[in-house]
Amino acid sequence: MTRKTFLKRLFQLSVIGSFPALYSWQVEPFWVEFVEHKLPIRNLPANLEGKTLMQISDLHVGNRFDWNFLIESFQKAQEFKPEFVVYTGDFVNHGTIQEQQDLKTVMEKAVYGSLGTFGILGNHDYGSSWNDIGLSRSICEILGDFGIRMLNNEQYEKHGLNFIGFEDMVSPNFNPMLVMKDLDHSKANLVLCHNPDVCDKDVWNGYKGWILSGHTHGGQCRIPGVITPILPVKNKKYVSGEIDLKDGRMLYINRAIGHSYQVRFMVRPEITVFTLRKA
Repeated sequence: MTRKTFLKRLFQLSVIGSFPALYSWQVEPFWVEFVEHKLPIRNLPANLEGKTLMQISDLHVGNRFDWNFLIESFQKAQEFKPEFVVYTGDFVNHGTIQEQQDLKTVMEKAVYGSLGTFGILGNHDYGSSWNDIGLSRSICEILGDFGIRMLNNEQYEKHGLNFIGFEDMVSPNFNPMLVMKDLDHSKANLVLCHNPDVCDKDVWNGYKGWILSGHTHGGQCRIPGVITPILPVKNKKYVSGEIDLKDGRMLYINRAIGHSYQVRFMVRPEITVFTLRKA
């Protein structure tokens, strides 16, 4: 092999080798996927059959990626004209004053349901140590000012669909039994819970139905069927998508629209578009 041929092949290998890194840094983190899914709910009123419920999770507004991507994604999401929208936590990354101001800018363009918009907090909404109650209240106030009904261990029924929202599992305010002790099984219930590890705790009071979560980001980087190296959950089965918990509960884990870090490989950011059905 001549020196010229060697250098040419070395250059070709360098280009080929750098493509995955470039793709996972500059392409996939900003390539949102709208995942359409049926959501069969017990006792769903007939007038809600076929309506759209959109789940958006883990915005992570901060300085780790260009959050204008969130606004662009919201503009695409609005084309679905959802009747309900739920935001399942981690609105900011660390909750600095600048992040709170940026969150206001993002939420000015946010997606809202024509019949109702609800939200819950995630661990990042409690600051870098996940225990800043003052910050969590500030986040709730900001979101409330933009018309999002925050559910903090609370339930709220809208047009016959009963939304149950938990505080985040690692926060000082985690106490799902505040709301689950009053669970009415005759209602069309839907639980919003940021961290799917809560599914393994004894807090459900016989609940049978869907749980919508986020938190994992799907691992952000993985080789399907081979490895998901980083998952911020104890139960490593909780990666993303639909999971049958085998006891009448169904879990859906949204892959997140934002990122802890600007890198994704085979785990595109997700907005989930559910079609309501009567179970």
